[in-house]
Amino acid sequence: MSADLPQTCRIDVWLWRARFFKTRSLSAKFCETGHLRLTRLDHTQRVDKAGAFVKPEDQLVFAFGARLIDITVVDMGERRGPAREAQQLYQVNDPTSAS
Repeated sequence: MSADLPQTCRIDVWLWRARFFKTRSLSAKFCETGHLRLTRLDHTQRVDKAGAFVKPEDQLVFAFGARLIDITVVDMGERRGPAREAQQLYQVNDPTSAS
């Protein structure tokens, strides 16, 4: 990949690599429900396609079980690695810092 092109990844693949879902097909099905919000450059949109792209600095908000997940994408990753590696792909946003 060229250094001057922005690094991107399909959102279903990224959620799977980040270990939010056990399989890529579960991740894709979740994306298609429309329960995922993506914020890029202060513009928020509902994601309803698994083929939507995500890139570093994007913010994702979605319900996971009984928890609301609010994260910022840090890296795309090269593979679905161990949990420690997956946790390096995102930063959890502190809900108390939003004023």
